[in-house]
Amino acid sequence: MSTVVLLGGNGYIGRNVLEKWLKNDPQAEFYVVSRSGKNLVIDARVHNLKIDVTSYESVNAYLPEHIDYIVDFIGKPEKDEKVFRRVNDEPAQVMMKIAEDKHVKAMGFIGGLLGPKQFLEGKKRIERKLRTSNIRVEVIEPTLVYGNGRNDILAKMVPVFKILGHWNKKFKPVHVSDVATELVQKMCN
Repeated sequence: MSTVVLLGGNGYIGRNVLEKWLKNDPQAEFYVVSRSGKNLVIDARVHNLKIDVTSYESVNAYLPEHIDYIVDFIGKPEKDEKVFRRVNDEPAQVMMKIAEDKHVKAMGFIGGLLGPKQFLEGKKRIERKLRTSNIRVEVIEPTLVYGNGRNDILAKMVPVFKILGHWNKKFKPVHVSDVATELVQKMCN
C-alpha cells in the first residue's frame, strides 16, 4: 500500500491527478493538504487536511510516519517577488524537507512552459532547488492545460493555441487527463 501526499491537491490539476491515481492504485491512501481542506473527490482513501502549506511544522504534524510519494501542485504568478516566493517557493521547500525526512520514493512538481516570464523563471528556480535533494524528482511542464471543467478565459482560447501549437510546441495545449496520466506514471516508475 502506497501513501501519497498532495500539497494543493484539490486544485484543478491536483484533483485530476488524484482521480487518476485513485484508479491506477486501488491500495493507495492519499493526504490532500490545502488551505481550504475541501475536495470535490470523495473517497474513503482520501484524507483532506486544512493546513498552511507554507509551514513544515504544521503540515508534518498531520502526516503519517511513512510516505511513499509527495507532490507540490501549488503555484501561481505573482508580480511581487516576496509574495511569489511565499506562494510558490515555500510549499516546495516544505515538500522537499518532508520528502527528505521521510525518505520518500519521489517528489513531483508542476513546472510550466507558458506564462509570465517571472513565473516561468521562478518555477525553474524551484525545480533546480528540488534537484539538489537526494530524492528523485519528477517534473511535468505543461503548456496550457484544458478540459474536465476548466472554463476560464484561457480555456476559451484553446482552439487558437491548438493552431499555434502546430508551429511551436510551447503553445500546444494539453488535456488535463494527459498531464495527470504522465505525472502518475512518472511518479510510480
